[in-house]
Amino acid sequence: MNSNELMKRSIIACDDKRAEDIVGIDVEGISDIADYFVVCHGNSDKQVQAIAKNVKDEAEKNGVLVKRLEGFNEARWILIDLGDVVVHVFHREERDYYNLERLYKDAPLITLTEDVN
Repeated sequence: MNSNELMKRSIIACDDKRAEDIVGIDVEGISDIADYFVVCHGNSDKQVQAIAKNVKDEAEKNGVLVKRLEGFNEARWILIDLGDVVVHVFHREERDYYNLERLYKDAPLITLTEDVN
């Protein structure tokens, strides 16, 4: 599976658990870390964990190795490293505070309704 398809599947996995304001950020050529970031948030610790678990499960179901999962127990900012795609699942307040979209404001954004379906 290429990184673009993995990013799209990650966005859909986030949406399946009712994540809010889901965006993909195309950081290829901007970041050495990954080709895409997926950023979303939930409104409770349980929802943030459910979103992250669904992304992890969907990746593993499709044969993608989850290289790292951080922050799951705290459920404030969970990072799921899928290699070329890194998924950031925030609690609402942390997303507003860290504002990753601002850091990559020049990068193309991918949204669920416009580009994934």
